[in-house]
Amino acid sequence: MNKEIVINANSSETRIAITEDSLLTEYFVEHEDSKKSIGDIYLGRIAKVIPGIKAAFIDVGHKQDAFLHFSDIGEKFDEYNSIIDEEDSDVDTSDEDEDEETIKEQTSTKKEVQTSPIDKLSLPKLERGKDIIVQVMKEPIGNKGFRVTTRISLPGRFLVLLPFEDKIGVSRKIYDPKKRRRLRKIVRLNIPRGFGAIIRTVAANEDEKIIVDDLKSLINTWRDIEQSIKTEEAPILIYKDLSTTSSVIRDLFNHDVIKIIVDSKKMYKQLRNYLTLVHPELASRIELYKGSEPIFDVFGIESQLKIAMSRKVPLPSGGHIVIDPTEAMTVIDVNSGKYAASMNQELNSLKTDLEAAREISRQLRLRDIGGIIVIDFIDLEDEKNKKKVYDELRKEFRKDKAKATILPMTEFGLVQITRQRIRRSMFQLTREKCYACDGTGILVSKSNIVNTIDRWLKRYRTGKIYSSVILKVNPFIYKDLTKGIFPRILLLFFKYGVWIKVIEDTSLKPDEFKFISPKTEKDITLEYI
Repeated sequence: MNKEIVINANSSETRIAITEDSLLTEYFVEHEDSKKSIGDIYLGRIAKVIPGIKAAFIDVGHKQDAFLHFSDIGEKFDEYNSIIDEEDSDVDTSDEDEDEETIKEQTSTKKEVQTSPIDKLSLPKLERGKDIIVQVMKEPIGNKGFRVTTRISLPGRFLVLLPFEDKIGVSRKIYDPKKRRRLRKIVRLNIPRGFGAIIRTVAANEDEKIIVDDLKSLINTWRDIEQSIKTEEAPILIYKDLSTTSSVIRDLFNHDVIKIIVDSKKMYKQLRNYLTLVHPELASRIELYKGSEPIFDVFGIESQLKIAMSRKVPLPSGGHIVIDPTEAMTVIDVNSGKYAASMNQELNSLKTDLEAAREISRQLRLRDIGGIIVIDFIDLEDEKNKKKVYDELRKEFRKDKAKATILPMTEFGLVQITRQRIRRSMFQLTREKCYACDGTGILVSKSNIVNTIDRWLKRYRTGKIYSSVILKVNPFIYKDLTKGIFPRILLLFFKYGVWIKVIEDTSLKPDEFKFISPKTEKDITLEYI
């Protein structure tokens, strides 16, 4: 499999595409006015503690308070708070082996099996107005603020430093027991007392010096953060994680990636210098694109992005899937189209469902869709065929870094999935809700709006001999009221004896109107609704 990273950078945004055999599988975009926040560390202040929902809201200096669930509070809360209180924490380093792939697994899996951190945490420690150190684990979505945790982690190229843990874990993707023991020994001999670490997959074959240098760099970064905590006043950002581009290179660029192609000289130099320091043997895989055509056009990425932005996605055999995001979940429908290669309907349906399973997995990664996902596959009669589709989904989801839970297909052909939601999806990053329909895709009919205006005038006219009003409407309705030899607005005048001056107002939605009193120039719409 040929895996490549293609980067398109300009003054306003940076776009990063990851392809596997020229097929777009992951996409990241970072605008100058909306930098990545995941991994940022804040010295916040507890705004509210709500035991009823087992959560606290933390003021981190943004418009919306961050959300801290009790399950995201680390076990060593006393040691953690001692930094703010300027006391020295003394935590014994544990030699217990624990193999975890990610930080979240390392800090949450054991708690599920043993004791919940909520049971160990006494609520009075979360006092309103008290300072607290938190790290962003999820970007704000919609009207929700950051989701944060007190389990602080600092990712490096080869290690992830855990300042408030005392475990040394190794990525599950390092299978060789000798390598695991060697790596754990290197870190254990060099890590300060009271710290923990996760050894990343890319460290498997690295020299001891490179790993130790990465560890020292992370520890120095944490010491700087400690100093900021003691000198700064909450709420304030005390550590900014790497940009999207740098973090993608740090986390995803390994020996599986055959090359990185970037069209910016400045970024090319930055990435090459970074890799020369941390991974010299990979620095030669960075290429500067010098062509005149847009880089995403040359590598076929732009056309794939257009499909990823659309509601309907074609399948190789002629079928298609339809992706509809809703408020509560994402619904995906699988359709066979005109595909009928066999006289056996079950075989045709199975082939389409298998193609859909592969494409859906790719689209979820590409669009970064999280939360609840329900897929309506084409009905299959044979239970073995249903299991084939389910197994295909599970196989494809192994390529996904986000955690996902997949339930077997129901008798109605439905598959339910929950996928980890970390940042805003591609739709949320690149689309805005339509101001006219408020995102519903449906407008109130013109006749219904005119009838509503008619009823308003009837209420307004009651008890008056003669009057006049100013009517402000969207151009969408203005044309309907004023067109023709005998326009509707004239008919309303004859009907109610109210002189109506109609004015176009582009600030109004198509289904909105305003009545203004000519005498007072006040909005009187609500008085007669």
